[in-house]
Amino acid sequence: MKIKTITLAAAITVGLLGAAEARDQIRIVGSSTVFPFSTAVAEKFGKSSSFKTPVVESTGTGGGMKLFCAGVGENHPDMTNASRRMKKSEFEKCTTNGINVTEVKIGFDGIVIANAKTGPDLTLSLEQIFLALASEIPQGGKLVANPNKLWSDIDPSLPNTKIEVLGPPPTSGTRDAFVEIAMEGGCKTLAGAAKLGLKKKACHAVREDGAYIEAGENDNLIVQKLESNPNAFGIFGFSFLDQNADKLKGASVNGTEPEFEEIAAGNYSVSRSLFFYVKQQHVGVIPGIKAFVTEFTNENAWGPDGYLIDKGLIPLPDADRATMAKQAQGLMPLSM
Repeated sequence: MKIKTITLAAAITVGLLGAAEARDQIRIVGSSTVFPFSTAVAEKFGKSSSFKTPVVESTGTGGGMKLFCAGVGENHPDMTNASRRMKKSEFEKCTTNGINVTEVKIGFDGIVIANAKTGPDLTLSLEQIFLALASEIPQGGKLVANPNKLWSDIDPSLPNTKIEVLGPPPTSGTRDAFVEIAMEGGCKTLAGAAKLGLKKKACHAVREDGAYIEAGENDNLIVQKLESNPNAFGIFGFSFLDQNADKLKGASVNGTEPEFEEIAAGNYSVSRSLFFYVKQQHVGVIPGIKAFVTEFTNENAWGPDGYLIDKGLIPLPDADRATMAKQAQGLMPLSM
């Protein structure tokens, strides 16, 4: 089936957008993890260029993809941030709706389990993370509903406090990455996992009995809740822990602390790549998109001495940054 597409410029010409001209301000949606980086670039861009400061919304990665891939036109966002790579199904939705996409990898981030500085210290393995948060765990040669109520139920060396973890909802890229890297990673290390035939679906299933609490996309709200309950833990990106280092501390995972140098070196086991995506049909119609991409992928922004490092971004290696900057600024189309 041949898909008929129409450019944004053509849509404006024939009056399909219901307005005489396109928006004059870039609209960006997506990941709460990438939000502070994108916001910093937007503010810098608004001050140093002749374009208006872009509007950046934190909708979560999944929510951003849904909005981004819904269509072409001034009612649809121009860019979306993501704390995981675009899924094939999302790419196909974009393609079906006549959208050509440029993918830009901006750097790395670690996913941390953190709590208030006044709370207990926590040192975890990936296996212990799975045993704390999985919906079902192996016991007696079969899968049973997770019986662990206290951290010490998993291992006597862990705190004798209730398992209470505030984390992102299913629409979040942080949630996607956490279950894929931490939960699945821990699941595979369990004795008897292979014999039980534990598949990805079971490894990714998060418990729903109150031990894991969906806290939405507002990481600031999680910080407030952690401060009021020092025994609770929260899951979010390292950049947010870095920005709240006066209030929070991160748990060690597999013997490695969640620190900038450890994530950059690839030693911290729960880390992932961060991205943003550009809608090519809006370039040249919504003012400033290409210039914004250039600002984001400039060494003064995402380089090892750039202003995004102060926000907690872990930069790509030098050669990868050079390659990605060329692809981004050339608005190379994504194919899957």
